[in-house]
Parts: sequence; C-alpha cells; structure tokens
Amino acid sequence: MKLRTRFQRVPLDSLKHQFPVTGLIAMIQKYSTRIAIGLTLFFLVESDLPLQAQTEKPVPKITPGKVIVPFQKMRRIWGELVSVDLKTRTGTFRAEGEDKLYRFSAMPYAEMLHHATSGDLSDFRIGERAIFRMHVNEAGEWYWLTYIQDEMNMLNGHKEYYVVESIEAAKGRIGFTWAKADKSYIREEGLFLETDAETQFWKGGKPAKFSDIKLGDTLRAKTHGIGKGRVRVCWHVFLDDKSLLAFREKQMAVHAGRLAKDGLPSYVDRINDGTVELTLFRGGSSVAETLLTGKNPKALGDQVRLAPAGVNLKPTAEAIAGTVVSCVRAPGATFKLVLKTDGDTGKLRVTEVARLWVAKSP
Repeated sequence: MKLRTRFQRVPLDSLKHQFPVTGLIAMIQKYSTRIAIGLTLFFLVESDLPLQAQTEKPVPKITPGKVIVPFQKMRRIWGELVSVDLKTRTGTFRAEGEDKLYRFSAMPYAEMLHHATSGDLSDFRIGERAIFRMHVNEAGEWYWLTYIQDEMNMLNGHKEYYVVESIEAAKGRIGFTWAKADKSYIREEGLFLETDAETQFWKGGKPAKFSDIKLGDTLRAKTHGIGKGRVRVCWHVFLDDKSLLAFREKQMAVHAGRLAKDGLPSYVDRINDGTVELTLFRGGSSVAETLLTGKNPKALGDQVRLAPAGVNLKPTAEAIAGTVVSCVRAPGATFKLVLKTDGDTGKLRVTEVARLWVAKSP
C-alpha cells in the first residue's frame, strides 16, 4: 500500500466499494503506524520551512558574560597576525588561503595557545602564523575570536611533524611532508620551509645549524608569513621534541608568573549578600585545579582576593578579600567557584570580568 503525501478527492462510492466498514477499520489498525508517518510527512511537506530547518537545533550565540564556543558554526583559519590592540583586545589577521584580511575581537575567555601551552594575547608576534578560531557576530561577520593556536601547539597536540623530503642549502630551503613521524597519516605534501639570517635552529635543547638537518628528519617550527600567499619563513626550527618542549617549559613558567601577578580571569555570575559566584576561564586552569574542593578538601576556606577588571582584563579597582566556599569543574574546561566576602562588592558587575588571586599571590 502506497501512502499519498497530498490528499486527492476520491468518490465516496468508490471507497465503499473498495473498503467495507469492517475492512476499513481493520486496514486502519493494521497500517496505523504507516498512516501516522505519512501524515507527519504531509505536514512537513506542506510547511513553509525546509525539512533541515525543522530538525536542526539552534546554534548557540556568543553572549557577553557567558563562556560560549559555538562549535556548530565556526571557522579555524590559518593566517598571520597583522595588528593587535592589547587595550581593546582587537586586531586583524590575513587568512593565508585567501589573502583576505579579517578583523577580530578576542573574547575574555579566548584561549591563547602559545609555545605549545597556555599564554596571553601579548605573547604573539606580528607576522606570526597561527590558527584563528572565529565565530559570527550579529551582522553575520566572522569576528568573535575564541582561540589563537600557534604552530607549535598544533604540531605538538596532534603529534605531527614536518618530515624532510629535500634540502636546498644554498637557498636555505627545506621541502617537507606534513605528517605523523611514520607517515601513517599525511596531512599535506609538497610544502616548504624558508630560512634566513634570523632563523634559529635547535637540537637537544641547544643551538644547532642548518647543516644539522638531514633527509627524513622530523622537524617542527615556529614560522611567520610575508604578507601574501602561504609562505613559511622560520623564526625557530626544532630538530627534536626536546627542543620544542624546552620552549614549552619556559612559557609555562612565564604564564604561571603572569597568573600570580594579574590573577585568574573570570566572569562574575552572581552576587548575593556577600556571596560571589564566578566562572574561572580555562587559561587559569593550572591554578584553578588547586582550588577544587572535592579533589583538595584543604582548599575549602582558602583565602582569595577578587577585583573587577576592564576590557583589557587588567584590574580596575582594589581587591576585596574572601574565602572559598566551593569550586567544581564546569563545561568547556571552566570552573565554577563560590566565595564568601565581607568586602564591598559594589564595584563588581554580573556578566563582567574579574580577577581572582589565591592565598600567597600579591
């Protein structure tokens, strides 16, 4: 039996002839599921909305005061940093695949993945090649930025290398395949690294030379563009993992010092009668981990200080003292922290940024 998706007029006498009353009831009982499906399809076909639009879930939108990363609608664009304003956390980059200039505004919770670990917007050099994760604003422009991931972080995180295929010593040029070390996965072939007088080479965590590079070597690099095309000019070439990880360890120390000085960045979620609820951002997770009251019961009652912060994420007023009531993990690798304070919370604003210092921080 075929179900029609649109009703057609059929003479009543014809129905009586084809389906006596008892037979019609039996038929309805037998095919009730199919009839229901057919009616559903009919109403979907008759609807003005496309079938896809009726079944898709709404895409979350960037919302001030909330940590939201709309993974359903994003672009991760390889490009080179062209300009940055640290006071407003805005800037521009050139998408190397299309030679197009994009403006961006970094969200307060945007991840800055630098030297294969956490960093700050100020760590990135003009011209540096990186991945910019972008989302649309109300005008439909790719504008909101939720991470910058440098080349070193991408290669280290994916366990990928630049496998040397050719060496042109006179030109300082290295041909490579971007792949796993054993080439069990190949991302791209026929690529080149350019080197110049400013390029530094590293092996075993110590300075090396271009001549130390051999065919088949697995390299990693930190590169910059030249303002057009897909050109990789090396600032640093790492001939082994040890050298890259040495840079990573130094960056981790720099970031830890920055968190101790500037505090952990967060959103203020709620203020009520001396109780303040915060969402701590992922960039401060190395310290936030120590405040988890379930994992570390001694964190309960820890002394902390809290201050409001501006667009540049810098404190804008004197910090008030408080104690930790609870701290738990939350979605998006964030942390929900509740503190109690007797201080004046008048300068804190819900949905705005605040900085949190733990006991021994200045």
